[in-house]
Amino acid sequence: MQDKIKHVDVVIVGAGMVGATIACGLAQHNLRIALIDRALPKSIKSGEPPRIRVSALHLASEQLLQNLGAWAHIPKDRALAYSYLAVKEMPAKSGFVSKLPDITSWATTRFEAQDLGREHLGHILENDAIQLGLLDRVAELPNIELVSGVTIESSELGSDKRMLTLSDGSVMSADLVVGADGAQSQMRRIAGIGQFSESYTQHAMVVSITYKGGVEQGTWQAFRPEGPLAFLPLPRIDGVNYGSLVWYDSPNTITQLKGLSDAELRQKLQAIYPQELPDIEQILQVASFPLAKSHAQQYSGERIVLAGDAAHTINPLAGQGVNLGFMDAAVLIEELGKALINDQALSDRAVLKNYEKQRRMFNQLMMSGMDAFYYGFSNRSAPVQIIRNIGLGLAHRSGPLKQKVLEYATGLQGSIPKLAKVSDV
Repeated sequence: MQDKIKHVDVVIVGAGMVGATIACGLAQHNLRIALIDRALPKSIKSGEPPRIRVSALHLASEQLLQNLGAWAHIPKDRALAYSYLAVKEMPAKSGFVSKLPDITSWATTRFEAQDLGREHLGHILENDAIQLGLLDRVAELPNIELVSGVTIESSELGSDKRMLTLSDGSVMSADLVVGADGAQSQMRRIAGIGQFSESYTQHAMVVSITYKGGVEQGTWQAFRPEGPLAFLPLPRIDGVNYGSLVWYDSPNTITQLKGLSDAELRQKLQAIYPQELPDIEQILQVASFPLAKSHAQQYSGERIVLAGDAAHTINPLAGQGVNLGFMDAAVLIEELGKALINDQALSDRAVLKNYEKQRRMFNQLMMSGMDAFYYGFSNRSAPVQIIRNIGLGLAHRSGPLKQKVLEYATGLQGSIPKLAKVSDV
């Protein structure tokens, strides 16, 4: 049996954005890596419209991908640099607050790249473009073996290794297994790690569109008691402007919206979204998903460590989920690298606990922050609405505070590992 087992230093389950990033980073420490996934995205053809799942990468995530040699593999025509992000509250249509136009029109905060002396705040691009760029980098690194089209059938804990039996009958053993296999993580279950989870009362509908006019340079969210409305511009491809809209609302409302024809949905979007929304030319794709958050009770077990959505998921309100996952990856790469220097085992509990110590608090703070936004802007109380309106206006006009918030939102401040540190301008 032993001669049929393939031995590596680290097995990473999940070749998505976070798992592939960890593989690229650990390969630089000359570790033997196996990267496993059941399916990989199809290559993106030239001129192909953007796929529906997109992310807004902040500056620290970009820096991480650059330092790992993956950013160069992401086609530049699939990424749009955005120079501002805005948050506003839509005017109330009824009640006392609706009679205060001066306050409601004041309720906008806009963050500009120039506030930080930079050309952009990040890039918006398809998840598949990011993952494929990382996998192209993986292919350049000889000490990574990419195994796709298989699933994990079983796991067994040996005296000094963890063994995984794959669906093709092969067996792999490793000093450490990284679970980067998403919110429904099989590795988390195998490790016997519980999680806190909570569903929100909203669903989100994502709509891919083409729009008229010039290319929009910023992303924004407009808050309503029913849920926010968001717009993310995407790159112009072959002369066509693309964008992604997100509509948060009750499950019943989202179901009704998805039942509309393209023409009816286009009309509804133009009527409900704020006037900043450019003229929609065409509806390309529509999808929806329930909103939930989760947090693993711990980030590691016996020779298993979790990263990304396997460890935590948050309300996608500000699009921070993927950036949190990338920062998990950066810290884990650095902590395992330190373990090698200090002649510690990769699965040493102290090593994995140090990784968790650095990430858990920041991830929890971000989860709490998104909840504060979610519940705060869902409150229909007139006094709360007035305070929100005034608060957004003051935030826009308070230079030092506004800059500090922007630095956290773009990954320039906070728990940022060295691999993702952005140089000063």
